[in-house]
Amino acid sequence: MGARPSHVPEIGTRFSTLIVQPATLCNLDCEYCYLPDRGRQLLMPVKVAQRLATSIAQQNSRFPVEVVWHGGEPLTTPLAHMRSLLAPFEQLRQDGQVAHAIQTNATLINQDWLDLIREHEVRVGVSIDGPPELNGIRADRRGRPSFARTMAGIRMLRDAGIEFAVICVVTVDGIGRAEELLAFFAELGCRSVGFNIEELEGLNAHRQQVTPDQARHFWRRLWQLSPQYPHLLIRDLERLRGYLDQTRAGRWTGHALYDPIPTVATTGQTVLLSPELLGVDAPAYEDFVIGNVLTDSLPDLLTGPAPCYVAEFREGLRRCATECEFWDFCGGAQAGNRFFELGRFDTTETNHCRTAYQAVVLAALDLTQGGTQ
Repeated sequence: MGARPSHVPEIGTRFSTLIVQPATLCNLDCEYCYLPDRGRQLLMPVKVAQRLATSIAQQNSRFPVEVVWHGGEPLTTPLAHMRSLLAPFEQLRQDGQVAHAIQTNATLINQDWLDLIREHEVRVGVSIDGPPELNGIRADRRGRPSFARTMAGIRMLRDAGIEFAVICVVTVDGIGRAEELLAFFAELGCRSVGFNIEELEGLNAHRQQVTPDQARHFWRRLWQLSPQYPHLLIRDLERLRGYLDQTRAGRWTGHALYDPIPTVATTGQTVLLSPELLGVDAPAYEDFVIGNVLTDSLPDLLTGPAPCYVAEFREGLRRCATECEFWDFCGGAQAGNRFFELGRFDTTETNHCRTAYQAVVLAALDLTQGGTQ
């Protein structure tokens, strides 16, 4: 897709995305969930949030750091406690150094949460996998479907005039139903949808995976159908469009720096590169924990000696950069997917690469070149 780079991107020592776990509990028990300990509740102490706010101030970013509140289900956090967690960031937010986002199943949204979302200008992402029959694996702990409750939360967001994006996990049951999925999300009222092809990661190591050919057909249908829904942005197609537009305009600068994406647990323990690594039992990699923000700031942790898995991941990026024809667009397989699929970080192509990146490109080529593969 582009000339092979002469360099490998460095793992950054500054972060633009910070993923924060305010609570471990999730009120749903989705069949494909990768998270451990989602059946018990641990809340983040306010001291951890204070340390994170101080870390962002210490970094003195040119652009706002996106603080993504991610669970568990973040809305299982008692509302008053969530306000206490947000308070240390408030001056930074008002100064343009922080922007909040939350990823939720929307089942617990009420007027108080809507007020908080407005007050702190929180960007909302909702997880829903389509119509009831495709969303059925997103059940609660009693096995009851969550669809009606999620839709009730979405209606509250819409009625309140709060924009939201959607993440849809596409399983083997949904991969052949592109038309139905796209029509559903076009009617839902979301500003954008991201289709996450189901991944092998964490506790989700037992389910049948989507094949690259299935994914290629799925993306091809989305490319064909998307002009019918011009008001709906499809994240995965827009990613390729953006890359091509910048390349044609001579503005594409490649992948010079890889965001370390620190993910901070309720306890303050911190992992890098992939939120899916949080809470994973991996003694050979010291469970991926680089330290705790209660004792060291994030800038200090990021500028300290690189943990072995970060160095290993950089070798994987080097191999991708020199071996893979999709590198210029993709920028390298995600760290979590490398580990969960292949057991190491210095590997290259994963099924996630093939289904979520390569298949998007190949599907577009099928249509522009008249192919039918």
